Amino acid sequence: MDLEAQIDEKKLPKHIAIIMDGNGRWAKQQGFLRAIGHQNGTKAVRETVETCAKINVPYLTLYAFSTENWNRPKLEVETLMKLLVSSLKKEIKTLQDNNIKLNAIGNLESLPKKAQRELQDVISKTKGNSRMTLTLALSYGAREEITKTIREISLKVKNNLISPLDIDERLVNDHLYTNNLPDVDLLIRTSGEQRISNFLLWQIAYAELSFTDTLWPDFTKKHLFEAILNYQNRERRFGKTSEQL
Repeated sequence: MDLEAQIDEKKLPKHIAIIMDGNGRWAKQQGFLRAIGHQNGTKAVRETVETCAKINVPYLTLYAFSTENWNRPKLEVETLMKLLVSSLKKEIKTLQDNNIKLNAIGNLESLPKKAQRELQDVISKTKGNSRMTLTLALSYGAREEITKTIREISLKVKNNLISPLDIDERLVNDHLYTNNLPDVDLLIRTSGEQRISNFLLWQIAYAELSFTDTLWPDFTKKHLFEAILNYQNRERRFGKTSEQL
């Protein structure tokens, strides 16, 4: 029986998030410039997106560019921004054909104007799609997101719009970039690193974590299915005991 056939459709993770790591190391192993690694990583993105849509995962979030990535060499950052624009242009057909809505989170105003325009254009053109929501985390950092949230809520308290007693998890969630997304069920990180890297710290509170040594450009639907099957074999207790479930 192939891996896809083993997946229980009733136990699919509602929201999968992926830290796409290893493009640079993949390129170095092949004797290429880092930019070539990023270009090859787009193939893994396409296969992952199409596969998640095919098996009816409703939400997929990809960590595409972090707030810390701005500190990388200027040429690499410029390459990544150009790749973002070209990929959005090329992949809009894939999104439309698969009924996928594009979403984006992060400090989007820090992106180059051209990237902002292309991103908003694709978001607008796909807003009516309903099979899956694909979210790109761009210029995203969880600490920046939480800091922004605290600042916004504090201003509301200062201006007597809300009371400190009104602050609960729901209110915090409403001020996050991800206020229109459910919590993450399964977080996957490629390349063998086992850390979160400032990604969705609030949203992964009860996520199952899956780490693979596979570098992102080599990530295929086989690796995705393995992570999902591993997830389905775990007992998610959310603080309860096994007997309470």
